[in-house]
Amino acid sequence: MRAMLAEGDFNPSSLHAEGRKARALLDDARQRVAASLGVDASEITFTSGGTESDNLAIAGVMQAAPRPAHVLSSAIEHSAVLGSLDRLEGSGIKTTRLAVDRDGLVDVSRFEAALRPETRLATIAYANNEIGTVQPIMELARIAQRRGVLFHSDAVAAAGWLPMEVAALRVDLLSLSAHKFGGPKGTGLLYVRRGVPFGPQLGGGAQEFGRRPGTEDLLGIVGLAVALELAVRDQEPEAARVTALRDRLEGAIVASITGARVIAGGALRVANILNVGFAGVDSAALLIALDLAGVAVSAGSACASGAPEPSHVLAALGIEAEWQRGAIRFSLGHATSAGEIDRAIELLPQIVAGLRQGRPAASGGWVD
Repeated sequence: MRAMLAEGDFNPSSLHAEGRKARALLDDARQRVAASLGVDASEITFTSGGTESDNLAIAGVMQAAPRPAHVLSSAIEHSAVLGSLDRLEGSGIKTTRLAVDRDGLVDVSRFEAALRPETRLATIAYANNEIGTVQPIMELARIAQRRGVLFHSDAVAAAGWLPMEVAALRVDLLSLSAHKFGGPKGTGLLYVRRGVPFGPQLGGGAQEFGRRPGTEDLLGIVGLAVALELAVRDQEPEAARVTALRDRLEGAIVASITGARVIAGGALRVANILNVGFAGVDSAALLIALDLAGVAVSAGSACASGAPEPSHVLAALGIEAEWQRGAIRFSLGHATSAGEIDRAIELLPQIVAGLRQGRPAASGGWVD
């Protein structure tokens, strides 16, 4: 990306020499992404991120789908998916949002039973971005395939932590966002299997095989391609390292703080997400107190920050209101160190105790 900035970030659609160089860089990045996912380069569409990729996948498939039409999903999908379903319903397309169990898992038999003759698309996230639960995507996609239903997966929270071989996952469409695996923000991709009927959602040029017209963000795409290569290369050892850190943090919280509950603790989860509810604590106050102490956490999804209502994911799990109010999400990453985990373990008990006793936080420490 630095080299591109130094040389000039030219338009890949331009026919002059610099434009042709830019086109070569774009083609190279697409090939590298395709190799990382085990797909053909023509099946990769670059987007502005996971939200656009989800919207584009669902709207693109359903625009080309015959009517009547039905879409099957789950109650804990990302808001980009749920918002897309809301718009489909407004246009007369039927949707079903499957309930999940207390760990956020979609039941395979219920998924199969919910498929209808008119179901054109099923969309289930590979891993949930708030609680980390990993869905049985391969099994669900296989069932959908057997019934002639296209299968899309929002894999944004899974990239870098779970295998990304598309052939093994058996999905027809897959959404990714670069910033989740170390790439630049504002860049993403959508995999669309060759032969899937797909209607473009924007009018304009012929970029991205006509699926997503508009001048490509070449700088971001080059960064995405390198970041994905590294994430796929290092996935197994890095997932093992971060899982150990997460488990250490989780174990210390449960052991040292009465009234702490790990959300979805009984499910297989991605390595980097830990959602914990604290009884008698408001999550917003806890977030602020931890922030003042130098620990960055989220209350629910960062994409929904500022939303006044509780997390739709925790509500769908049937988590009691008290635990929902005190739930925060720890997001570990490639830069997370053992020392940072130790610091969080040291701070959390005193901060939670302080909030329960009504003591306010102050910058740099606690007011006793």
